[in-house]
Amino acid sequence: MGDWSGAELITEHLIREGVPYVVGLCGHGDLGLLDALFDRRDDIRTISTHHEAAAGFIADAYYRVRREPLATFTSCGPGSANLPVALGSALMDDSALLAITGNVATSQFNRGPFQEAGRHYQADFPSALRPFVKRGYQATRAEQLPLMLRQAFATMRAGRPGPVHLDVPLDVFVERTTTEPAEPDLWRGAGSNRVAAASDDIEAVLDLLEAAQRPVLVAGSGAESAAAELLAFARAAQLPVATSPLGKAAIGGSDPLSLGATGRNGSYPANRACRTADLVIALGTRFDDRATSSWLPGYTYAIPPTRLVHVHIDPAELSRNYPATVGIAASPGEVLRQLTVRWGAKAPPPSRRTWLDRITEWADEWERHIAPHRWSTATPIRPERVLAELRGALPADAILLADVGAHHNWIVQQWYPHRPGTLLQSWGFASMGFGVAGALGARLAAPDTPVLAVVGDGGFLMLPSVVATAVQYDLPVVWLIWNNGGFISIRDQQRGYFGRNRELATTFRIDATGEPHRTDFVALARSMGGEGLRVEHPGDLGDAVRVALDAHRPFVLDVTVDEAATMPSAATWELAPLPHPEPSFGWPDM
Repeated sequence: MGDWSGAELITEHLIREGVPYVVGLCGHGDLGLLDALFDRRDDIRTISTHHEAAAGFIADAYYRVRREPLATFTSCGPGSANLPVALGSALMDDSALLAITGNVATSQFNRGPFQEAGRHYQADFPSALRPFVKRGYQATRAEQLPLMLRQAFATMRAGRPGPVHLDVPLDVFVERTTTEPAEPDLWRGAGSNRVAAASDDIEAVLDLLEAAQRPVLVAGSGAESAAAELLAFARAAQLPVATSPLGKAAIGGSDPLSLGATGRNGSYPANRACRTADLVIALGTRFDDRATSSWLPGYTYAIPPTRLVHVHIDPAELSRNYPATVGIAASPGEVLRQLTVRWGAKAPPPSRRTWLDRITEWADEWERHIAPHRWSTATPIRPERVLAELRGALPADAILLADVGAHHNWIVQQWYPHRPGTLLQSWGFASMGFGVAGALGARLAAPDTPVLAVVGDGGFLMLPSVVATAVQYDLPVVWLIWNNGGFISIRDQQRGYFGRNRELATTFRIDATGEPHRTDFVALARSMGGEGLRVEHPGDLGDAVRVALDAHRPFVLDVTVDEAATMPSAATWELAPLPHPEPSFGWPDM
């Protein structure tokens, strides 16, 4: 029988689960864990960040690329209080990680020691994280840890993935027990997380599909890991494929069946096809407000009368926002395989060609509308030109991360992924910093793949220390800073809802003079050991991206982008009770 400290049990379990990295920030509350990790540093690598939220974003992005969880470590009090912005992003976008937080010693519970959250309940940090995790555990004895760790990893991975919290008081890290670590392989068995549909449900879907004249597949982020199955069924049945914004990388943007994303920042063919459809087969999407024009009838969807087949691994999402004619709590990939097998070699009905031709006309109209700005020579650089230059310079397998801001809206609408799984974004919680720090996690997950994050100047200023972390651990990440001088997506909402002269706290200006305030991001990157270039002319951008990628070191591109450029809208979004704006293109339908 062994003799283990609590921290040794945790470290051993992480190694047995195949976790390659723990990412976080030191503090007195996690000293015991760091000591155990020191002894096993040849088996599991510890990465230190300069902000706890960065650790959470790194773990989140790693999972989205590899579908394998990492662990984070943070200390008690403010250290762990920095985690929710990252955990909320992971929870709402179905990304798994284990958040290990240190806490005060159990012998000091209720005595108000340094950094105890104990005014309402002793050592009550689990309550602080409760809304942002799938499940929380607090160990008050070391012998509890094997069971909690085993359950934590099972919970993270099962059904709808998500982050799990393990809170460990300082003494539990260091106290010893003869309780042995769990054997993950023994408990995991040979099962899988794939859930199939009942055969009657598959038959009902096919009956609806055969009767439909204008069917559309809608792929959410839950279908992104089933990209091959999605494409196989879409091609077999000749079905156009729209995506939710978060599921945008479920299908290559150049595929002839691809319509783009739905919702307020989506494309015209996607929104028009979905609101015109008589059948929507939705896979792994929760129909949130930004993906659906805030559920306003007829803007993105008209359900009913459009009939809906809704497939989601979480039964709580079925018929939450739209009534499903057929609701299936199952894995989108499994359902797509079942549908493809049952469809077989059957030819699509003649009406399908007519429907696809109509959609092609809408796509051509949209392309004629948005294409001219792609090669604008104007300065500051047009957003469309930024994305066009970026698309031309990035290899097909490159991973693009979008942080939150005006640039994110442009990417949702006008970025065309070459391959499934190459676009990462924070959607449900929309956490600024995800792209800034998550780029490091993507690079750890795909060390031979180019990684570039498009981030706003506002978002980058929240976590600029990621450059130092990337230098420390030799992570050659590129950040393209969309420098438009402020929180422009919010400024534009101020102007639109309250008047052009009523903006406040959204543009970066010197308070005393009103002059623009500009950070020297190139100097900032170099001060931390990275490299950088400032780009002000559109013709220089493509080459600058190539230089940054070829440098194989942390690199910041400070790109001056036109803050006055307006995005065409093919749908809307309501901030109730404020009146929603009408679409600026193709509305009302001709």
